[in-house]
Amino acid sequence: MIASMTGFAAAVRESAQGSLSVEIKTVNHRYFEFQARIPEELRPLEPAIREVLSGKLTRGKIDCRVTFTSADAGARTLVPDARAMASIKAAAKQVQGEFPDARPLSIGEILHWPGVLGDDALSPEKMKDDLLALMGEAVRELDATRQREGAKLEKVLRDRLDRIGELVKEAQPLMPAAIKAFQEKLAAKLAEAGASPSDERIQQEIVLYAARIDVDEELSRLHAHIAEMKRVLDKGGACGKRLDFLCQEFNRESNTLGSKSVANEITRISVELKVLIEQMREQVQNIE
Repeated sequence: MIASMTGFAAAVRESAQGSLSVEIKTVNHRYFEFQARIPEELRPLEPAIREVLSGKLTRGKIDCRVTFTSADAGARTLVPDARAMASIKAAAKQVQGEFPDARPLSIGEILHWPGVLGDDALSPEKMKDDLLALMGEAVRELDATRQREGAKLEKVLRDRLDRIGELVKEAQPLMPAAIKAFQEKLAAKLAEAGASPSDERIQQEIVLYAARIDVDEELSRLHAHIAEMKRVLDKGGACGKRLDFLCQEFNRESNTLGSKSVANEITRISVELKVLIEQMREQVQNIE
């Protein structure tokens, strides 16, 4: 199945330590772009979170939010982390040596420094297994959401492809009629001028005209693009870039068809093709 790049998933896990929750939002993007908003105490687990997501998602802008609410948050005692304070003290001393006139850090600033008032319940070692298991649960839900959306996008694309195929079939028999009309019009004008309709020059003009307005190659390519896009949709997987390229090729052929048009019906077909192709292109932008 193909998948949309737009999706949302959330998962929560309760434990004796508290409530751990994960939210993942994804939107369309040309590449894989990951952003995490997690407690500073769990920041060392960010690479592992990224690895879980990149294993399932190939494209899209991913916003991952991790929150933890301690079970005893109301009665928690605040005990500053000794190692964090020692690191701040050493850094402050070094800076003070370079900038002796700098204002010393206040107690409030030190207490608000990331990691100083660390929560033991948020230890990366203790939380890693639970967090990665929760991430796996959220990613599975996200994947299911994106595939459901992808199925809807696939139906839209197939409907447009079927209509494009019908328009191509309508256009194919129009060219002989256009050439015949030109031949009759040219013969009538020459007859008015007293020239012979069987003159060799007339036949040359008809041949040149037919070559100039011939769109058989464009129609054949449109047939080939329809078959290729259906093949890509049948194969599924991460095919958004391939589908986007095919939409560009569709657009190129429809533009050429319009530029060679010598009949109102062919112009109408060309315009409707462009509308359908633009509708497909908009949907393809959301496919992974």
